[in-house]
Amino acid sequence: MRTMASDLPDVRVVPGFPSAPGPAGPSEPDVRRHELADFLRSRRERITPEQVGLVRGRRRRTPGLRREEVAQLSAVGVTWYTWLEQARDIQVSPQVLDALARALLLDRSERGHLFSLAGAIDPAPGTECPSVTLGLREMLRQLDPIPACIQNSRYDILAYNRTYGRLLCDLDTVAPEDRNCMILAYTNAQWRSSIVDLPEVNRLMAAKFRRAMAEHLPEPAWKALLRRLEESSEEFREIWARHEVVATGGRTKIFRNAHVGLLRLEHTDLWLGPSSGPRMVTYAPADEETRERLQLLQALEPAEA
Repeated sequence: MRTMASDLPDVRVVPGFPSAPGPAGPSEPDVRRHELADFLRSRRERITPEQVGLVRGRRRRTPGLRREEVAQLSAVGVTWYTWLEQARDIQVSPQVLDALARALLLDRSERGHLFSLAGAIDPAPGTECPSVTLGLREMLRQLDPIPACIQNSRYDILAYNRTYGRLLCDLDTVAPEDRNCMILAYTNAQWRSSIVDLPEVNRLMAAKFRRAMAEHLPEPAWKALLRRLEESSEEFREIWARHEVVATGGRTKIFRNAHVGLLRLEHTDLWLGPSSGPRMVTYAPADEETRERLQLLQALEPAEA
């Protein structure tokens, strides 16, 4: 039985080619099947057995999950799944794609890409990211009034608690597809006005994004985000052209909240798996005044936030 986000108050969940093609080259269905095969393989190899509740054996040599493990988690046949990764011409139902998306812990962008490659309509386009478990949502709720959220390495905000939703803007009013820290930092006026020393913060964020993207260069979701940023922000284009790269890490951040004033916060990333995967981002108060103001921010009525 699927648990809805509303069951946990104050936690928002943001919902190769053929070797011998003919003279005219591969057809569109051929291209899609091989793209689908490559995409599934790349997702499978990025997931550890522990992430999906499996025991890692001593003789494991396969990076990530084995094909038979994905088949088991998706309740499909091993041979059938193998054919899928071999780009065989087989039919894939939306129900099976849904099962694969859940087994491979795909986020919203990756799930949409999966269905697009398969030429199928997603029966549940607002499906929550499986990596944001009930336990993680409860942790977010318990951390209040410390602002906290779960992000992937692409800066998509996958879930957040009440205080984080009021920290930089009214995040509940932002469309789910726009709940991305890069998009907000470069295009959302309220978010931008809340960041003290915005130019330096955006410079560092772009540099971290470039470093993370090095591991995801062929992935459509990353390329789409980069294209959107370049098209919508001259500031981003200028910063991106510098080719700066920095590693991720915690630091003190200062925000100017529209409701409670200046906030000095210690930013910490808590990785939920490999360092290139999802992470819990927390903002602990750096002084007593900030602690008191965070409590006031959490206590605001929804209509005021």
